[in-house]
Amino acid sequence: MAVLAVIIPFLMLGVVLAMGRYEELLLPKEDADRHEPAVAPPPVAAVTSSPAPAGTPAPSP
Repeated sequence: MAVLAVIIPFLMLGVVLAMGRYEELLLPKEDADRHEPAVAPPPVAAVTSSPAPAGTPAPSP
C-alpha cells in the first residue's frame, strides 16, 4: 500500500504532463498570431475626403 501511495502521484503527474504535450501537438499555435499587435481601425474622418465641420480641429495624420 505504501508503494501505491508513492507511485500514484508520480503517475498522475505524468498523465497531466502528457495531456499538456498532446494538447500542444493537437492545437499548435503559430508564432505570428501570438506576437501580432492589435491595430485599431483608422478614424472615420481620415477615411472620408470630406472636410471637417466648422469649429472642429482637423484630424492629425
